[in-house]
Amino acid sequence: MLISVVIPCYYSEKTIRKVVELVMAEFEKNDGYECEFVLVNDGSTDHTFEEIQKLGAQYPNVCGVNLMRNFGQHNALMAALHYAKGDYVLGMDDDLQTHPSQMFKLIHKIEEGYDLVYGVYPQKKNSWMKNLTSKINEVTSRVMLNRPREIVSSNFWIITRAVQKEVIKYDSFNPYIDGIFYRVTHRIGNVPVEHFKREVGTSGYTLKKLINLWLRYWNFSVIPLRISFFLGLFSGLAGVIIAVLIVVNRIIYPDVPVGWSSTLCVMVVLFGLVLMVLGVIGEYLGKIILILNNTPQYIVRETINSDAAASEKVRTLIRAAAGEAAAATEEEPEKL
Repeated sequence: MLISVVIPCYYSEKTIRKVVELVMAEFEKNDGYECEFVLVNDGSTDHTFEEIQKLGAQYPNVCGVNLMRNFGQHNALMAALHYAKGDYVLGMDDDLQTHPSQMFKLIHKIEEGYDLVYGVYPQKKNSWMKNLTSKINEVTSRVMLNRPREIVSSNFWIITRAVQKEVIKYDSFNPYIDGIFYRVTHRIGNVPVEHFKREVGTSGYTLKKLINLWLRYWNFSVIPLRISFFLGLFSGLAGVIIAVLIVVNRIIYPDVPVGWSSTLCVMVVLFGLVLMVLGVIGEYLGKIILILNNTPQYIVRETINSDAAASEKVRTLIRAAAGEAAAATEEEPEKL
């Protein structure tokens, strides 16, 4: 069985070799499995791609993809999925937090009949900010992306070949991998894995990037539009109630002067809601315009071993088909 290990690489010149060699060591311990790598350099300006080139020259099962610029982790994963040829595709990070020693827990779990399996961390070794944003992501993804309530997502996952074929059909410029997964299947499993500390550097996700990543949820949901509709409905009803109260109060207490401060507060609140709703609509319109302008999901500058990896897989399939045909030929006289 061939397992494709897809890894988006971003400033990982000091870790990517260790990741690849630790993964290979794990596969050597488990008979009946082979691995290939799809390493995507997501616009790193250090020596990450040079290290990928060295790995590709040393190991023929390492496919390297160099993107023209930084497109983001999920775009890099989409690029990697287009080059993966395995029976299963396993996604992991380049910083050893998703550790190779844990990968066969995912592989054995998906062999139970799941389409997608996430590794979940009973104890996370992240900063409090990263844990907070992960919790927000957990809640909002369940509401906006229709994630099953009992499932916890992570950046350590494995999918079947069938799911991969459906995922790569998505060609929008700003994909969100988990959102696409939830559209394809709900046959999802979780398996506990150990979370390791980052060995080198810090997370590449700044607050701005985290917000932009969260906004990608909107590609898969109309919930923000519905929220804006109900906010507008609520504010309209509140305005009617306040107007009735003012009229009644004026009738009962005709000598009480009507203050400008209360009127100004109401106007500020209502105009704020209007601008918020317009902002939500504008976000959707902006995404539509970018899609209509054919904004690229990713652009490949160069690849390493991509054709060789594909050819080797084709040769393997041909050998398997030839063996089945030979076996059928030997059985045919007995049937006659």
